[in-house]
Amino acid sequence: MAFSADELRVLRRALAVALHPAPLQDEDVQDALRLAESVDEAVREAGRLRAFLLDDLVRYREALPGSLSGYLELLQDALAAGYDPAADDLAALRALRGNPAAAALLTRCRLLAERSVRARLARVSQATAAPAAVTSRVRLLALPGGRTAADEPKPPPPTPAERPAPKPSEVFPPRRRPVPPPPPEERVAG
Repeated sequence: MAFSADELRVLRRALAVALHPAPLQDEDVQDALRLAESVDEAVREAGRLRAFLLDDLVRYREALPGSLSGYLELLQDALAAGYDPAADDLAALRALRGNPAAAALLTRCRLLAERSVRARLARVSQATAAPAAVTSRVRLLALPGGRTAADEPKPPPPTPAERPAPKPSEVFPPRRRPVPPPPPEERVAG
């Protein structure tokens, strides 16, 4: 993403205000809002372009082996843009490994896929290891006239510690076996 000289001026001014709070003129606030809208639109456009590229990649992969050169070129472009190769990509490249370019790309894709899987596993293990380590985020209040800490919604008061769930043995005590009647010779005739 590239910024124009005017956008860089606005960005520099906004960063200076974020670091050293000072009152802003309405014109500066409007410039910052326009810049934020432009960045948001660029991000949306990048998402649309990525979706188009991935759809095109799927079409070329489905047309293999006739679309070999186009598929390899699109896959390289997608990898350069941060695409993690899918299982279908690896299978297609395995089938085409007789081609030297496809074989080289297969090696690269295997490494990328392995890194991706390891990263996902690490994120999952971190998320399950310490769920209580999640901290609340603090808002950056860079622009005057924005929300203040007093405007933030208050978190609900903590509830008193509840009694843990009872064990099944506490809820359903063990049954007592019935005492068998005494043998007939021990019975007393009355």
